[in-house]
Amino acid sequence: MPLRIAPSVLNADLGRIREQVQLAEAGGADWIHIDVMDGHFVPSLSFGAPVIRALRSITSLPLDVHLMVEHPEQYIAEYADLGARVFTFHPEATRHVQRQLTAIRERGMLAGVALNPATPLAAVEEVVTDLDLVLVMSVNPGFGGQAFLRTTIDKVDRVRRLLDTKGSRAALEVDGGITVDTIHNAYAAGADTFVAGSAVFGKDDPAQAVRDLRLACAVSI
Repeated sequence: MPLRIAPSVLNADLGRIREQVQLAEAGGADWIHIDVMDGHFVPSLSFGAPVIRALRSITSLPLDVHLMVEHPEQYIAEYADLGARVFTFHPEATRHVQRQLTAIRERGMLAGVALNPATPLAAVEEVVTDLDLVLVMSVNPGFGGQAFLRTTIDKVDRVRRLLDTKGSRAALEVDGGITVDTIHNAYAAGADTFVAGSAVFGKDDPAQAVRDLRLACAVSI
């Protein structure tokens, strides 16, 4: 199964972000993950257009943008123009999920839907054929550095079975508490893409941290 590591700049040192992102890229990172938070859908505020623009100038890796905001549809055109490759939003944050998925893909981005720990699979069952990615949150969103919720492993397994049953080639991403100690269980359950913040940028050597996460998956099979 393909394996992608997407280091999250939410945990990067912004004063050294160029250096840290380039180290992660040297270690084999596949995507760079950017969390956009508005202080309403989740309690925290975080990055927006200026950071996406800056990262686009730093790296050629695909930018994996996760919007934890109300009315995510208002950012589709802007983020596409800034060079985002993946645009993921929460179904609770907009009225017309399928319409937004279509709009995202029409702008040339991959369309993703994120499932919070308490969000049921029913939120994506009717739009599976319109999805390029399903993001399973393994923490409650809003803050970095939280511990992995092991109860979400069952959800990862159920999403994998849903995608396989529907013949979908959508990526299955997991975000929250991913470390060398937790990644292998999520990989074994069927996830193929992993967001890691402190497990990469909280280490002295982000390049080696990316390699260690990939190795943790390899030894689990």
